Amino acid sequence: MQTTEQPAYSFRLHTNVQIRFTDIDMLGHLNNSVYTQFMDLGKVDYFTTINGGPIEWDSINLVIANINVNFLKQTTLYEPIEVVTRCEHIGTKSLVLHQQIVNKKTGEVKADGRATMVSIDLKTKTTTPITDDWRRKISEFEGREF
Repeated sequence: MQTTEQPAYSFRLHTNVQIRFTDIDMLGHLNNSVYTQFMDLGKVDYFTTINGGPIEWDSINLVIANINVNFLKQTTLYEPIEVVTRCEHIGTKSLVLHQQIVNKKTGEVKADGRATMVSIDLKTKTTTPITDDWRRKISEFEGREF
């Protein structure tokens, strides 16, 4: 398992996000719920990128089973941030995406999170193995075998 101090440059996918005024809470920083929304944007970008284009989302068959986020530093309205995403692990029926919210200018990690996603059959609602096609695409993109 990677530590939260892992530098962002080890991530192959960088997704720019724009902080909106409505994302800031009454304390003047990015609301904690918005970090996971930004990470969702990173997930969409990740799967679209490894697929080589748009995805039929009902065919991906992955649902989130667990999310953990460590809020490390506050983020303010005008900070240039991005979400960095990589696949950390692929098991038989699940995978783990590791993501960070990073200040693009300073490299400072603002939040560090992991999402466990489980493959399911959408009709029967039962778990299924990660397909060989997704495993191959992720391995090729990440430059390593899972």
